[in-house]
Amino acid sequence: MTALAQAAARRPVTRHRAKRREAIAGLLFVLPTIAIFGLFKFVPIIGAFGMSATEYSLNGDFEFIAADNYVRLAQDPNFWQSLKVTILYVVIFVPLIIAVSLITAVLLDKVTRFTGTFRALLFVPYLSSFVMAGIIWTWIFSTDGPLNAALGGLGFAGIPFLAGPQLLVLCALATVSVWKGFGYSMLIFLAGLKAQPREVHEAAAIDGANPWQTFWHVTWPMLRPVTLFILIIETIVGFQVFDTVYVMTGGGPNRASHSLIYFLYDEGFKFFDFGYASAVGVVLFLIVLVLSLAQNRLVERKA
Repeated sequence: MTALAQAAARRPVTRHRAKRREAIAGLLFVLPTIAIFGLFKFVPIIGAFGMSATEYSLNGDFEFIAADNYVRLAQDPNFWQSLKVTILYVVIFVPLIIAVSLITAVLLDKVTRFTGTFRALLFVPYLSSFVMAGIIWTWIFSTDGPLNAALGGLGFAGIPFLAGPQLLVLCALATVSVWKGFGYSMLIFLAGLKAQPREVHEAAAIDGANPWQTFWHVTWPMLRPVTLFILIIETIVGFQVFDTVYVMTGGGPNRASHSLIYFLYDEGFKFFDFGYASAVGVVLFLIVLVLSLAQNRLVERKA
């Protein structure tokens, strides 16, 4: 009995040591990733916060100026114009890409043959570069491009997609971004659809629900957590728009597409005002962080 009691007493200690070894081994495996992530993510963020409080020159000299860059931002009409452009772009882009991704995923879920081929074809634009996509779509939207040629063939006047009013230009840019990026969200929606129990859909069909009623009352409610996740991801993507703007419009016409990231690019890499550009980056980071936390809170409440 004494030997059994001693063995039983040692057993929790042995299990505790085994768990500690597993935890240490797991930490060692992920440590390189954590180090790389910290080096290329957290260190630049901390550096941006520090640089935003300085007047930093190209030769590495800097002068601490506290919150002067943020005061300057608050008084800069170009900053507020870029913020307005970015918010308007996000309002156009996010609902559009969610709608296109969801519709495509629902249609693809109905396909029974060659599903892998269709998925691959629809995902190809996501793998292409924004620069290539921007060049191709600039030609499509140009005055003598195929889109205006088709409109002319139908008897309509040409539309200056990239040189017209601000709303038209941002809609054109959002269209390109949706075409380029909807494949990622489509696959997430498709995974959510595949995870739904078929018995629920069969029960709705037995009860006499048509396809629209089944989608609205059965499929869509079960997809809401997935939709809210995609909403967070695509909102972040929308606030970071730069490539299509840089390639297709250069921020024009008359700053109609001059997004916050493009404003940051101008201040940092055209005028070499790195401290001011860092302040823009910090403000953008805080905006995206607040929106992400708010949307995440919404996800938790819905769940």
